[in-house]
Amino acid sequence: MKLQEYTSTDGCSPFADWFNDLDAPAAAKIATALIRVEQGNFSNAKGVGAGVLEYRVDFGAGYRIYFGKDGERLVILLAGGTKKRQQRDIEAAQARWEDYKQRKKHRGGK
Repeated sequence: MKLQEYTSTDGCSPFADWFNDLDAPAAAKIATALIRVEQGNFSNAKGVGAGVLEYRVDFGAGYRIYFGKDGERLVILLAGGTKKRQQRDIEAAQARWEDYKQRKKHRGGK
């Protein structure tokens, strides 16, 4: 799988912004989870609606990675968060996924 970060129209990556604020132990756990996703291991992922998946990282604050799958080989990283902010993070990820699909469609993608 190829991982790619969602970027807003102004070029910002909400996932990178979140990841860069993590402490070292949490960042290491998230990096390990991303390697698993890259290898196609979605065992800790479940759908949360509107085509968005949530990958649970059982560590610390209960970290979450939100992403969408674009075809068979591409994963778009939409957001990250914790159990405490889960509903808000899911809603933000769903909005970003919709934006990603709309912008792709207007660029001539599927």
